[in-house]
Amino acid sequence: MNRRKFLETSGAVAGGAMLGSVTNSVKTEKGPGSASIQKPSRIKIGLYSITYGGIWYKGDALTFDEMCRRAKEFGFEGVELDNKRPMGNPLDLNQKKREEMKNSLAKYGLEIPCVAANNDFSSPIPEHRECQLLMVRETARLAKDLGAKFVRLFAAWPGVPIHDGVGTYEFVRDRDGYYSFMRQYPYVTMVERWNFVKDCLKEAAKFGEENGIVMVLQNHAPLIKSWKDVLTLVNLVNSPWLKVCLDLPIFEKQDKDYIANAVRTIGSLQVHSHYGGEYYRDEKGVVQPILLNYYANGIMPDYNHYIQLMKEIGYNGYFTFELCHTLLKKDHSFEEIDFVHEQVQLAREFMSNILNK
Repeated sequence: MNRRKFLETSGAVAGGAMLGSVTNSVKTEKGPGSASIQKPSRIKIGLYSITYGGIWYKGDALTFDEMCRRAKEFGFEGVELDNKRPMGNPLDLNQKKREEMKNSLAKYGLEIPCVAANNDFSSPIPEHRECQLLMVRETARLAKDLGAKFVRLFAAWPGVPIHDGVGTYEFVRDRDGYYSFMRQYPYVTMVERWNFVKDCLKEAAKFGEENGIVMVLQNHAPLIKSWKDVLTLVNLVNSPWLKVCLDLPIFEKQDKDYIANAVRTIGSLQVHSHYGGEYYRDEKGVVQPILLNYYANGIMPDYNHYIQLMKEIGYNGYFTFELCHTLLKKDHSFEEIDFVHEQVQLAREFMSNILNK
């Protein structure tokens, strides 16, 4: 039932969710003069607010309270906040509004693990980087006010243009990332852009320290080409306030040994993750994922394998579900919000089934 293949590349996916959470004793560590100590892995399922941001479907965005109500209704334990308008931009949220958001979280019994910064640190223009740093600092302050632990960072997020009322990646990147990134500043080398990002990450880590918020770098293109790039940047910054978000669907390879090496090497630096995509219920009533065209080598991400690896390293944190691409019907007209509700429910059930094994 591969109901659609998208004409666009999605760019960000990830995270996960379930009713309740799963505890598994997995990683064995040796204590001094003692027997093996079991390090438990407790994985929770969250919902990322970009899903209901009103840009992937025809229709309005939900309010933060409405999104929290849906998250509770569908069985999620927490919500990740996108720092975009209309729901989560720090420019719009005075102290009263932040208190109202905290009240919504409390009312529905939800956590807020993370706020996404949507930043691009790769511009050769100082004013551009400084504006991005300012937003990251304000996002860290927002995360602190809301009780989140993490701010998720990109090295170079290309943004989401809105065309005819719906978001699209078509105008900011092609399938190879060449159109928007390599040609954006043709006089700047990749090494220079890499160093711009590295220097900004150092400043961002300091913002995190000032606010008690851990910055989390995602394995997201275009500047980052692999999980090794993420680890290199984090090691170069060398701060306890900068850690890692590995998202399985956007891995550059879906080879099991390659994924296993990545997860085990990153280890305890991994503190947040996502899952995404679209789902359907098969003839037996089991929720199944749809193969999307941005998956590396046309291979479906193996979440069963990935979750087992995350348990192995003792991962304690969220898998947050996101719909982060244009939603099209068979006739290429835009889906409406009822389709989003359906996908959110199916996605929660899909990950819950994996985590309950």
